[in-house]
Amino acid sequence: MCGICGYVSRRNITAEQLKRMNDTMYHRGPDDSGEEIYEAPGGWQIGLAQRRLAILDLSELGHQPMHSADRRLSVVYNGEIYNYRELREELADYPFRSNCDTEVIIAAYLKWGIRCVEHFNGMFAIALYDRETKDLYLVRDRIGKKPLYYWYEKEELVFASELKPIMKCPGFSAKIDTGILPRYLFHQYINAPESIYRHVCKLEPGTALRFSEGKIRKWRYWSASRAYHEAQAAPIEDYREAKRQLKELLRKSVKARMIADVPLGTFLSGGYDSSLVTAIAQECSGTPVKTFSIGFHEERYNEAKYAKAVAEYLGTEHTELYIGEEDMFRLVDSIPAYYDEPFADSSQIATMMVSGLAREHVTVALSGDGGDEFFCGYNIYETVRQAQRLDMLGAMVHGVCSLPGLKQMRAEAKLPFKVRVIAGNREEECKTQFGADSYTTMARAMVKRREEEDAAEIHYHVESGYRVKDWQIRRMLLDMDTYLPGDILCKVDRASMKYSLEARCPILDKDVMELSYRIPHAFKYAGGDKKHILKDIAYDYIPRELLDRPKVGFGVPLDKWLRGPLRDRLTDYSSYDFLVRQDIFDAKYVSDMIGRYLETGDAGPATGANYSKLAWSFFVFQQWYEAYHTV
Repeated sequence: MCGICGYVSRRNITAEQLKRMNDTMYHRGPDDSGEEIYEAPGGWQIGLAQRRLAILDLSELGHQPMHSADRRLSVVYNGEIYNYRELREELADYPFRSNCDTEVIIAAYLKWGIRCVEHFNGMFAIALYDRETKDLYLVRDRIGKKPLYYWYEKEELVFASELKPIMKCPGFSAKIDTGILPRYLFHQYINAPESIYRHVCKLEPGTALRFSEGKIRKWRYWSASRAYHEAQAAPIEDYREAKRQLKELLRKSVKARMIADVPLGTFLSGGYDSSLVTAIAQECSGTPVKTFSIGFHEERYNEAKYAKAVAEYLGTEHTELYIGEEDMFRLVDSIPAYYDEPFADSSQIATMMVSGLAREHVTVALSGDGGDEFFCGYNIYETVRQAQRLDMLGAMVHGVCSLPGLKQMRAEAKLPFKVRVIAGNREEECKTQFGADSYTTMARAMVKRREEEDAAEIHYHVESGYRVKDWQIRRMLLDMDTYLPGDILCKVDRASMKYSLEARCPILDKDVMELSYRIPHAFKYAGGDKKHILKDIAYDYIPRELLDRPKVGFGVPLDKWLRGPLRDRLTDYSSYDFLVRQDIFDAKYVSDMIGRYLETGDAGPATGANYSKLAWSFFVFQQWYEAYHTV
């Protein structure tokens, strides 16, 4: 686990400047650093740099940039290739010097070219320079576990694991892309390929990019939708066989992620996914696995007692930390330093806390991320199924309310909220993304309109591309493309890397993901039981009574914070004069909106709804802006 950065440019970027870029990611790799600059034909200069968190082969032989034996290739890389031992056997003709997976990337490229990435099973962001072809390649793993940004402008390319190195690159113009702000305010994250800056993109999951002579070309070597449709050609129709294969692959995946030359443990919330991963890890380990949980003094939020019960049953070496509001609040000011573009999923705070606890004991932690998206775990999937059943009725209601007389009376607006949502859900490209239009309307209204800039749609208008009639499956695929990489995996990456901790996700193993697409949906959502087959496997390891319970969930008391200890800062951030100088938001609208929210808890006229989520997104943006920009 590391941080990488570099560039291809005709400008003279010095070694000292490259080192400054690299050192902004010290937290991602405190064990070692390397920076090298190479001259290339045509006046090009290539810089590669890496900060290393040593996990495999802790010796100097794992230093990066790493070169092929013939010096044709140079590579910097962030992540883990879990099948590197099998690949190493297949690539036995290469004269390996180290025992690390980075050198396997080099050997694989020399044999298969850039299609070598199709052989890798892991999480990775790779930058590889080929002196023979004069190409620089950037590659990101299939589901987007590891981040990779790139700034492409004036036929030059700068890349990095985070935005901070790009911000430090000489000549970078930090022009905020205000067109994407309504979408950020609503979703609370910025999804690939977008970033907060113009001309800066996130490389999409499952994507490779080639830079050659000032031009770039991208292609998807893997996508959730394509993998799903390919797998549908060979479904596993027998439930027992599907369960057997999934259980076997999960065990193989967990075992592969336990390979490390440093201490390892698991995050344990007591829920199905983390408990299953922990149980398998305990089964594979010769000694008790170290497990970590965060507890909350407020009983309605506290899942620590359930995690402790699971840990005691499995016999793990369990550590828990009980925290209060003050402990969480102390982390608010650190958000911009580690989430270096606006990111407002407040569960990042709890994730940072459990990561900090784990890092006191281990360097690697396994997590249960991915279970909800791949096995139908979220409550929204239940709502989506109900909405699909009512869609035809909604269309009829919408049609009636659109008749001239009723339309003039705004009849649809007077319907009960749930009926209004179903009736108004007429956009075919985002059928599974319905909700209260007051939130989307406000998110758009908050941002100053600019004629020269097209505002991004708040919803993702992509659903026809999935070619799936079942809304539940379609929404799961959408979440795999958006919410999972853009929010969940980003949250875990930045939170764990704050403490130089490597987080590994066995459920997001390539083979597990692709097997999940072969498992009939009825095995995942069985008679209203979400995540059915995954739960069934968990019951093989842990008694049902320790797992079956209503999900407690956790939420930061945003309203209490924003209208309490953060009130003065939010007032300053939303003052009319400040917003006019900032020239990003609609000064009058936002000033009035936040003012109403602070006084009453409502930001909209006579809605009775609490808009703390939008207010928090706005606060986090302004906090980020304060950290990286001046007015």
